[in-house]
Amino acid sequence: MMREARRDALPGIPILLVLILTELATVGWLIWSATRNSAAEVIAAIVVIVIAAILLAGVFTVSPNQGRVMQLFGAYKGTAREPGLRWANPFYTKKTISLRVRNFETGKLKVNDKRGNPIEIASVVVWRVIDTAEATFQVDNYENYVHVQSEAALRNLATGYPYDAHNEGEVALSSHTAEVSAQLRTEIQDRLEKAGVEVIETRVSHLAYAPEIAAAMLRRQQAAAVVAARRTIVEGAVGMVESALEMLAQKKVIELDEERRAAMVSNLLVVLCSEQNTQPVVNTGSLYH
Repeated sequence: MMREARRDALPGIPILLVLILTELATVGWLIWSATRNSAAEVIAAIVVIVIAAILLAGVFTVSPNQGRVMQLFGAYKGTAREPGLRWANPFYTKKTISLRVRNFETGKLKVNDKRGNPIEIASVVVWRVIDTAEATFQVDNYENYVHVQSEAALRNLATGYPYDAHNEGEVALSSHTAEVSAQLRTEIQDRLEKAGVEVIETRVSHLAYAPEIAAAMLRRQQAAAVVAARRTIVEGAVGMVESALEMLAQKKVIELDEERRAAMVSNLLVVLCSEQNTQPVVNTGSLYH
């Protein structure tokens, strides 16, 4: 594994000033030597000018949150991270690698969830380069590598969870956002470890059923909501009926046999559970006729 080696280049400003002054002085020397017709001094001045020009090529800048990967004839020599004007061997090639935080959104992927239902899912990935050597030499194009591997991890994650939780305690894509995002970050980080990339944050940005089953799943969700609402209404109605019968028995308002008690329970449940207002029928005769 190729690991980053920090190589702090020399301060560039003093060296730049020295080389510029050297160039100016050598040009003056060249002119003076030419007027004296001194061939040796002219050649020497030209050589100094060429050397100074070559040394000037070693001056480069490093911006904040940026690294310059230096190579000499293909051999990795280190990475300069100290911001400012720097100087290094002019024969080094210096590739710029950004260390800033970056983010991107994956495309909407169409995959099957754990239960085989087709869904659409997309995510936002926040990342940065932490090892310039690995990002440069371990993968061919680290930015494209991050995008492809993130989508592959997202696709793999989506197939491991259901869209909706039908069992208590089951982790689902739609209801357990924090757990799903944490697992997605772990999967992407494992895939990008060799590229010198750190995944800072991931989150699901789009989640929906595929269009071909969206209508059916909507009806299913509506039916589930209706059933849950009905269950709550019935539980409340049963409690109210029970309370009413207990109060009637305690205060001895009326004594009912089992048949009349069942009729009262049935009537109360109809009144309490009906979706529309019920119309009472007043019995003006005897209770038993």
